Amino acid sequence: TAPFSPLGHDTHISTKNATSFALPTTMPIAPFREQLPENLEDPLHEIYHYAVISDSEEGMILVNVDTLADAEPRNNFFERALTWNEDGVLNGAQFVELAGSNAYFATDDEVVIVDLDKPLEPQVHSRVKFNKPRAVAIQFRYIFVTDADGFHVVDITDVKHPVRIKGASVKLADAHRMYLARTFAYVAAGKEGLAIIDIEKVDKPKLYQMFNADGKLNDAYDVKVASTNASLFAYVADGKNGLKVVQLTDPERVPTYYGFSPDVKPKLIAWKKTSGRAMSISKGLDRDRAVDETGHQVSVLGRIGSRPFYKEEMERLYLNDGKLFTVSD
Repeated sequence: TAPFSPLGHDTHISTKNATSFALPTTMPIAPFREQLPENLEDPLHEIYHYAVISDSEEGMILVNVDTLADAEPRNNFFERALTWNEDGVLNGAQFVELAGSNAYFATDDEVVIVDLDKPLEPQVHSRVKFNKPRAVAIQFRYIFVTDADGFHVVDITDVKHPVRIKGASVKLADAHRMYLARTFAYVAAGKEGLAIIDIEKVDKPKLYQMFNADGKLNDAYDVKVASTNASLFAYVADGKNGLKVVQLTDPERVPTYYGFSPDVKPKLIAWKKTSGRAMSISKGLDRDRAVDETGHQVSVLGRIGSRPFYKEEMERLYLNDGKLFTVSD
C-alpha cells in the first residue's frame, strides 16, 4: 500500500503460495538512470531492477520494481517478469536471500544457489543437502543455514562447488531466520528465544548466549539487527507475542561499544502486540555499501571514474590459482 490513489497503484502479485521475498539492496537506487559517458560510471547490474519472490509451488518469481523509483505516482503497477522452477528444482521453496546476482533458496531438503547474472535466464550454480532448511544468510565466503537440526556453515569460495564445513554446526531445537552482524549470528530460535552465536572463527561456531528475556521471548521467527546512535538493537518477530526490541549494546552497560564487534549484553526494552502472529521483519538500511557480493557496483562513488573492485580483482587479494592464500604462500 502507499499514499497514492489505487487508480495508479497496485503492488500486489498474486501467487500460489508465496513464502518470502528479497531485494538486491535496501538502499534507494535508480538502475534505469542514464549513465553519462563523461562520468566514467559503471552501470548497475540488471539484478537491481528486480525483487525476487520464493513460492513453494511456483519456485522463483521475478518482479521489476523500477516503477517505484521513477517519481511518477500514477504507474505503480507490478507484473511478473519471470516465473521459473526448472525441473522442479525449487519445489517447496520456503526462503530466498540475494547476494549480488546470486539467489540462495531454502527448499524442502536443499539449499539451491541460482545464478541470476542474466536475471531472465536463471541457471543453477549448485545444490547442498540439508534437513528441512529454513533460512540462509551470507557473509563474505560463507553461507550460514538454519534447518531442523540447528545452525550450519558452508564454504562458498567456489560457489559452483560449495562445501559444508565438517563440525561447523550449533544444535538448536527450533531455528528459524537469522541475521549476521560482524562476528555474531543472531538466530530466531522459536520457543527458545534468541540464539546468539559467535562466528569469529567461522569453522568453529559456538553458542555465545541463549536469550529469552526470562521467558517473555518464546516464539521467535525472525530477527534483524541495526544501530541507532551509539547503541545496537535486535528487532525480533516473536510470533504470537508480536514485535520485541532487544538492546544489545549501550554506553552504560557495554564500555567497549565503539569497538568493531563488542560483546553484547541483550536486554528486552520494548514490545508491541500485533494483530496477528509476527513472522517476519524487514531489513534496515545498509549504509555506505559500494559493492555487492558478486562484485557489482551499488553506489556511485564520489570521484569521476572511481569504482569498487570487481569480483575477480577482489579474489586476487585472497586466492592463489583458485586456492586460498596460506601462511606458507
